[in-house]
Amino acid sequence: MTERAKGDGHGSRERVWAGVLWMVVAAASFALMINLVRRASASLPVLEIAFFRNLFGLAVMLPWLAREGRRALATRRPGLHLLRGVLALTAMLGWFTTLAHMPLVEATALSFTAPVFASLLAIPLLGEPASGRRFLALAVAFAGTLVILRPGLAVLDPVAPLALATALVWGASTVLVKRLTLTETPAAVVTWMVLFTTPASLLLALPVWRTPTAAELALLALLGAAGSLGHYGMTRALEAADAGTVAPLDYLRLPLVALFAWLLFGERTEAWTWAGAGLIVAGGLLVVGGRRPAGAAS
Repeated sequence: MTERAKGDGHGSRERVWAGVLWMVVAAASFALMINLVRRASASLPVLEIAFFRNLFGLAVMLPWLAREGRRALATRRPGLHLLRGVLALTAMLGWFTTLAHMPLVEATALSFTAPVFASLLAIPLLGEPASGRRFLALAVAFAGTLVILRPGLAVLDPVAPLALATALVWGASTVLVKRLTLTETPAAVVTWMVLFTTPASLLLALPVWRTPTAAELALLALLGAAGSLGHYGMTRALEAADAGTVAPLDYLRLPLVALFAWLLFGERTEAWTWAGAGLIVAGGLLVVGGRRPAGAAS
């Protein structure tokens, strides 16, 4: 092996480890945001929390948007951007409502069905080939959902259907993003979403508005920062390494959410929830394992 080849191999390994580290940062950030949404919902309406999440997310993006200039607004698909914004805001409101009322580990586990829904929706919407792996992933994830909810054996959490509906909407939003990226730049996809969700969430929040205290505003700022760091970390991870390498690390969110929920709220998780979550994660890994490598760490 030449010195150049050795250097290339070392560089590839460094990129993989960088991708792993960024995905761990993303998982921890999202886990913290999930618990902060629960804490904020104790005194503030969900609609208002969503607005501040979007507002602080937009504030973090402003320097980047200033550099991008008009390129961030260039689009040939304004209608699809609007639809994506509606789906994203709907999913956010459903997710925050779920977090406000449902045990956090259960809610997080059910949210992991979103990639499975996206994989199935990609068949009719993107023309991706149907495969036994996709349907097996759905079956395994559905079995995990039944283990968590135990219909007929336990009292069904009234928020559980909302959690699953939210995962379905997130899946549809993910497919729409993939379709948009065929003709649109990533800058346009992100910019048009935040330019829609921020004012739209403000309009929805105004009827139930309660001016936050200084402490609540600090909590909301931390919530927004955690969410933005999570998205940034995930983007950097996927930029550095194959999706098949780093995507499974997103499931670290589950034990991290459980740890934060225990420390902050004293929530304990039933064995049934962990068993069902394991099946849902297995379904998600089947989806990831069926994708062609797309990263830089080859």
